[in-house]
This record gives sequence, C-alpha cells and structure tokens, in this order.
Amino acid sequence: MAYVLGVDVGTTRTTAAVCRLDGARDAEIALVVPSFLQLTEAGTFSVGEHGVPGWTATGFARRIGDAVPFSLGPETCPAEELTALLIMWVIGEVVAREGEQPRHVAVSHPAGWGPYRRGQLYAALRAVGVHDVTLVPEPLAAAENHAVRSRVVPDASLAVFSLGSHAFSASVVRRSQSRTFELVNHVDGVDHHTGADFDDLLAGLVRGRLGKDGLVSAAECEAAKRAFGASVVISGVEIGRDEFVEEIRPSVDHLVSTFVRALGTAQPDAVLLVGGACRMPVIGDALSASVDCRVLAEVAPEHSVAKGLAVAARLVVVGPEAEPEPFDTSVLVHTREASLRFPVGEIARTDDEEFTAPPPRPPVDVSPLELPPTRVKRVATALKPAGRRSRNDSRHDDEDGR
Repeated sequence: MAYVLGVDVGTTRTTAAVCRLDGARDAEIALVVPSFLQLTEAGTFSVGEHGVPGWTATGFARRIGDAVPFSLGPETCPAEELTALLIMWVIGEVVAREGEQPRHVAVSHPAGWGPYRRGQLYAALRAVGVHDVTLVPEPLAAAENHAVRSRVVPDASLAVFSLGSHAFSASVVRRSQSRTFELVNHVDGVDHHTGADFDDLLAGLVRGRLGKDGLVSAAECEAAKRAFGASVVISGVEIGRDEFVEEIRPSVDHLVSTFVRALGTAQPDAVLLVGGACRMPVIGDALSASVDCRVLAEVAPEHSVAKGLAVAARLVVVGPEAEPEPFDTSVLVHTREASLRFPVGEIARTDDEEFTAPPPRPPVDVSPLELPPTRVKRVATALKPAGRRSRNDSRHDDEDGR
C-alpha cells in the first residue's frame, strides 16, 4: 500500500511514522531507535547502540551548521552528514518492512533554523541519495498531527510546548486560509531545565538519602519521573511526589513563564504538549493554571512530531484541499500576527545559491584549529543496524526524546 514517511531525529532517539495514502489520515509509528551512530574499525557505521567512547556520535542533528565536525576514531564527520546517514538508514529499515519506497519523506528541524542550516541538511540528504524530501519545523508538525483529530478553523492559533530530554521550545502557530499552518512566534530555551536535568534532580534526592557513595539507577529515575504515584522507590529509597515536585518547582515555573512570554498577545485555542518529559503531570498542571485554554497531550507525546511529519508528507502528495475536515469542531479565538510561513501543501524547492555560505558572524580573534583531513573513502552505504527494533518495542517508549 502506498505510503509517505515522517522522520524525527531527536537528541535521544529517532522516530519514524508512516501515513497511508489510500487509508485513514492517522499516522502510525513504524520505528524507534536511539540516535547513536558508532563508527567501526572497518569504516562502517552501526546504528542505535552507544559503543566505544570516541567512536560514537549522538546529539548531531542539533549541531547542523556547526563548522566543527565530530571526531570519531580517525574520521571527522560533519553533523549534517551523520544526520543524513541516520535518516537514510531509517528509510531503508521502513522500506524493508513495507516492501516499497515511500512516495514522499518529511523530516523535522527546529523552528529557529534559517536557510543556511536547512540548506546544509538538504545537501547532505542529496549526497546520500534522499531527494524527494520536505523539511518541516517541529511545531508545525505537531499542529498537523493535532489537526487530524480536531478541526482547526482558518486564523485560529495553537501553542506548542515542547520539552524533551535535552531541548525546550515554545511556539505559536496559526491556521492559514489554505488549511496549512504558519509559524507566528518561537522561542528556544537556553538556560532551562529539560528532561535529563529532571532525572538528575530526582537522582540527587535519592543520593542525598544514600550518601555520596550510593549507587542510583538512572533508568529508574527516568521512568519514575513521569509516573509518580504518591511516592516511588528508586534504588531502595522512597521519594514522595510532593518532595519531588517541590524540588523541581522553580525549574517548571521557569519553563512556564518563558512559554507565557512566547504567547504574547496570542489567545490559542489549545496548548499542545510535545516531548516525553511532558508526561510529568506537574507540567500539564502548571500550564493549565497559567493559560486560559485547553492543554492537550497524546498518550505518547514524544511521538507527536513524527506522526505530524507523516501527515505533512501526505498533504504534500494529495494536497490539503483533498483532505476532509475532522468531525470535531470548536469555536476558536485567533490572533492576526504572522511572520515565518511554511506551506505544507507544496514541495519546498531549494535554491543552491542561497545556501553557499553561512550567515555573517562578528570577527573573533582566536588561534586557528588544525583539523585532521577527512578520509573521503568513507561511504554512506556502509551502514549496518546494531539490532532491529519493532514498532511496539517498549524499551524505547520511556525515553524523553527531544
């Protein structure tokens, strides 16, 4: 059955979702794999396992456009090349399961990216043979996923609160007259705590009971963080929910205050929670107390962007005018602010001349760093999986993702 594919490369994990062209508009998760690439001594890459230190790369997708490459063993690898290799591997895995190539591929990127960073990723994808691809800002993908189930009328706005293991952002998007979404405002968190920091704060509470030599399970902290009952037991220590909430309250308040400032004068119909760290009930409670609208999250909010990418890829192929409106309707209050626009209903065409140079930067007087030469013998097709993941593999459902 013909399908389209959405690929969300996060810092912690990469998620792929498919959407059928002759079936329901809902997307389904096809693959979840940790965002690790390990260079082997044979010059190939294995995917999904954190291997030998100095030979494994992670967090590369957020560093696209950085002139400093990753150093893996004897190789130097630009971030965009590593990202393109992982996307190529994901497409290959999905093709092996589906038995045919996707009609179109949509890939996420942070909303704050300019044309240079997008151009770097486009060029890297072309270099590994991925040509029929559209880049979609993360908050617009989240909005498209929401619009599959709930009707969003033209000029209505949605807010997106995204909190993963290593990144936080706040965005406002607006529904256009052509039934696509436009980015109105966006703020990337810089000094905000994210999911990994909350894990550390919980581990600190446990370690305070065990003493400095106590061993604390990071996996237990990560799982307990979002599944608090009245209390949880980690490494034999009981931590009460109120104690944990009190510990993280300043960090949560900082996140929510930044989000409220990002809203500005917008009056969104709903706030969409995106990212695995949003499973913590304290996040939704704090937002509900600060905004005058619905706060919505899927059962697995870390999958919202990938599913929205698949929906966006479907719109590229069939067009928004061919999609029926959902039955769910509501009266929406809207804002008339507008800035950056992304027409999901058409394939973005890149202008190579626009991406020939990075944006100008102020002069900095530093000593030059001599990088080792790149070994051009590395071939992109030499990827091999470190183990296949099924679409229902629960081992990765507990990760925060973005």
